[in-house]
Amino acid sequence: MRNSLLERKKSFASVSMGEEKPFDFFRTFFEGVIAGGAAGVVVEAALYPIDTIKTRLQAVHGGGKIDLKDLYSGLTGNLAGVLPASALFVGVYEPTKQKLLMTFPENLSAAAHFTAGVVGGFATSFIRVPTEIVKQRMQIGQFTSAPDAVRLIISKEGFKGLYAGYGSFLLRDLPFDAIQFCIYEQLRIGYKAAAKRDLNDPENAIIGAFAGALTGAITTPLDVIKTRLMIQGSANQYKGILDCVQTIVRKEGPSALLKGIEPRVLWIGIGGSIFFGVLESTKRLLAQRHPAPHQDSNTKHD
Repeated sequence: MRNSLLERKKSFASVSMGEEKPFDFFRTFFEGVIAGGAAGVVVEAALYPIDTIKTRLQAVHGGGKIDLKDLYSGLTGNLAGVLPASALFVGVYEPTKQKLLMTFPENLSAAAHFTAGVVGGFATSFIRVPTEIVKQRMQIGQFTSAPDAVRLIISKEGFKGLYAGYGSFLLRDLPFDAIQFCIYEQLRIGYKAAAKRDLNDPENAIIGAFAGALTGAITTPLDVIKTRLMIQGSANQYKGILDCVQTIVRKEGPSALLKGIEPRVLWIGIGGSIFFGVLESTKRLLAQRHPAPHQDSNTKHD
């Protein structure tokens, strides 16, 4: 009975890396890079118009109307940043997660997932911030091409202009990455324990949609702050994160911090469904190329 309970506990925590095979960092990193890059590009290409609408809603002051033309403005340049960012994020997240799961007690698997999300988010921030700035400036019509955007931002604002709002980006994206992946991983663990089997692609997609939508709603105020700081350019309308919050609340009311919440939740919910569905499917295909003896190839990725 004792052995049975221990096995059940291990199954629920889903942290077993398989005693038959040692942890392979480089293979895990490489497979994460491929899976993350594929998932990121598919999501960005599919949902870019919704993201553009969200950005324009957040950028407009007061009750102004937004332009619904050129909703794919900046997509090509953004994909050039999204591909390496998504690839690097998952490439860092997967081995970090698995190493932490081997180190942390089994009842702290959520802490391992949360921490791995923070590490992955920070590692990719140096790519994601310039990409986000160029994308959002193009979405609101400041520039017509990514190369022009980069050149003009540097000429007018200096190289630091490509990292405007870096602190607010970390304030939004580190909690977002950590919360989203933690919710997703924990829901998968619970679902697998209840179903007593591996999840299929539609189930992974549904869990990913819920995790994305919930995280998107929670972090909307942080996203509004980040957007305002990134698009202000050389005007320096806001002196920092705190001043940005105070100015928005004073001039537009507290509800302005929730601007764009509907398209954001829709975008990230659908995006989470696509991203995690493609991610798990790609990881499984890669794992099947190197099946571990006496071990289900999917187990080691949980």
